[in-house]
Amino acid sequence: MTNNVDVFWSFRSPYSYLVTPDLMKLREDYDVNVVFRPVLPIALRAKQTVFDASDKKRPRYIVMDSKRRAEFLGLPFVWPNPDPVIQDLETYEVPEEQPYIWRLSSLGVEAERQGRGIDFAHHVAALLWSGVRGWNEGDLLAQATEKAGLNLSELEAAVELYDVRAEIAKNHEMLEEAQHWGVPTMVFKGEPFFGQDRIDTLRWRLDQAGLRKG
Repeated sequence: MTNNVDVFWSFRSPYSYLVTPDLMKLREDYDVNVVFRPVLPIALRAKQTVFDASDKKRPRYIVMDSKRRAEFLGLPFVWPNPDPVIQDLETYEVPEEQPYIWRLSSLGVEAERQGRGIDFAHHVAALLWSGVRGWNEGDLLAQATEKAGLNLSELEAAVELYDVRAEIAKNHEMLEEAQHWGVPTMVFKGEPFFGQDRIDTLRWRLDQAGLRKG
């Protein structure tokens, strides 16, 4: 019986980006299937504004802390340009039309269906957060997809054949069922592990379950 680690992950989340190399290593070190479950950022999932527009402390801390964490891990960190979520950074309001995050999330769903979800997340996130401007232009996304062992045109054609938004909605429901809301959240046997800094705790739990390879 294959043991799954479900990974609820967002293309806009800096902490999702930062945990992905560790998720690749998790797959190497343990007899588990790392299931990539992209979700929309909480700014789009929440029914009302996530942040109080008059209080800048929380978003400022997230940017500062994730940049610091990236430096600690030796990873590049520049906020994606364009931002995967179109948002007014003064009011935190988001318009209904969100072409970037829906495209990335939909491609992530299909990448998982083709068995290379985490690989896709790893290489695309590395592109987004590397400081390259215009990640959505030219063949940059196609190149990142190829590094993951996939073909961008084939992914884009495939997502037109089924209700990919329903798949993303299902991921949202599963995250709720796991009793969490944030990303990245890793779930093993119903137990959630929230945050990039909880990967070691997850590894400890997998060790307890006797799943380490070799």
